[in-house]
Amino acid sequence: MTKTWLGVAEKGSLFGIRFFFVACTVFGRGVARFCLKPVVLYYVLFHGKTRRASCDYLRRVTGKATFWMAFRHMLTFAEISIDRVFFLQGRFSQMRVASNGFEQMRKLQVEKRGAILLGAHLGSFEAMRALASSNSVPLNIVGYFKNARLINGVLQRLNPTMNARLISVEPGVDFVLKLKERIEAGELVAVLGDRVGLGDRVVEVDLLGGKARLPAGPYWLAATLRCPVFLTFGLFHEPGRYDLYCEPFAELIDLPRGHREAGAQAYAQRFADRLEHYCRLAPDNWFNFYDFWRSPA
Repeated sequence: MTKTWLGVAEKGSLFGIRFFFVACTVFGRGVARFCLKPVVLYYVLFHGKTRRASCDYLRRVTGKATFWMAFRHMLTFAEISIDRVFFLQGRFSQMRVASNGFEQMRKLQVEKRGAILLGAHLGSFEAMRALASSNSVPLNIVGYFKNARLINGVLQRLNPTMNARLISVEPGVDFVLKLKERIEAGELVAVLGDRVGLGDRVVEVDLLGGKARLPAGPYWLAATLRCPVFLTFGLFHEPGRYDLYCEPFAELIDLPRGHREAGAQAYAQRFADRLEHYCRLAPDNWFNFYDFWRSPA
């Protein structure tokens, strides 16, 4: 699985990405969304691996999968990607953002406590970041950014401060110390728990009727940093509603010596259960377009 998603080349050209961002800026959200449809149709027709991965997931979450369901699934991903432009520019008056549990973040801010926000490639994390920014809540994003250099480069031009809050995953003690500094400063650190990265510890969980491999790293990290963990998901609903959820996951992650692997697996299964719940609330919102369940170890 690790090679599967990290080896997927970034789709599209720099010209194409810039075209859509110019369309967003000049013509607005409606025109940009309309222009997405033929592009997405092309990808559904000619990128069989992506289409089959979409259908596999849709069949698991809804019980059926058709060509047009895969089209709708991939179009939702494209629409949410376009909305990133408006969130970064602070132009989201056409979108309705509703928060559920955001008082958790406010409480942490009042107490000057840092925490880990555990999410997934489900819906929009940009909406959560925009909400945090508008409320002066410092939010750092941890992830692998090398396989999305084109789009991240264009987004940075729209908001030059974006990179200040992006922390690239790197092996070594310095990476953990950097996160520890952010947590001790009372900031939030967001990590995603549904993709295995290079060198990640891996655990197997039950997810949507099959066995899936998820990273154990977030739970080892939280145990090391000794900070609370909250689940966060931002679900998109047509035509422009984002429902943001924040719920407590663990006040303290404890991985007892001698049983750490089993402890991490138990936390990962809890995460998988909640991820499945939110996938069923918005089936078109989960964006892992690769062979998630059947990839070899």
